Amino acid sequence: MSLVEITAPDYPVLFEIAYATANNFTGEPVYSRPACFLHENAAKKLREVIRLATIQDLTVKIFDAYRPTEAQWKLWNHTPDPDFLADPRRGSPHSRGVALDLTLCDAQGNELDMGTEFDAFTPLSHHGNTEISAEAQRNRLLLMGIMTTAGWDFYRNEWWHYQLFNSREYPLFSDEEAGTQMM
Repeated sequence: MSLVEITAPDYPVLFEIAYATANNFTGEPVYSRPACFLHENAAKKLREVIRLATIQDLTVKIFDAYRPTEAQWKLWNHTPDPDFLADPRRGSPHSRGVALDLTLCDAQGNELDMGTEFDAFTPLSHHGNTEISAEAQRNRLLLMGIMTTAGWDFYRNEWWHYQLFNSREYPLFSDEEAGTQMM
């Protein structure tokens, strides 16, 4: 397993690692520290995302990336909703290091309006939802365009979630196996 830690200045992105804070749907920290790791194949594709966003005078903000299997169980035990969380028995692309939860920010670091907050477990979060503002729809399409052009697949229920194609081909890893010391 080759996980790459995503840090500045090598990766000029903003971080708001939600599960390292109480500002997430569980109401408490899941990770012991804010860290961002990706499989080396995903890290390469993130570089292209950054390049494409920069052309538009935008910055990427990352909410989550690699998620240890222990963390996936904590999330699932709190909210076992298969429409928004991968059942840990099947495994999440996050626990394989090949998924990103992210948004786009303007040149001042302000998040673009995406119609809902990150981790809003509601149909309003679905790609293609037309019950959100036209501006939010355009911003979601912009994010999807950048991500898919850079080689990422999307999850239809979450505007913020992208993963590598064939994500199940990558193995699942616990915090100990990955050596990330996030739990």
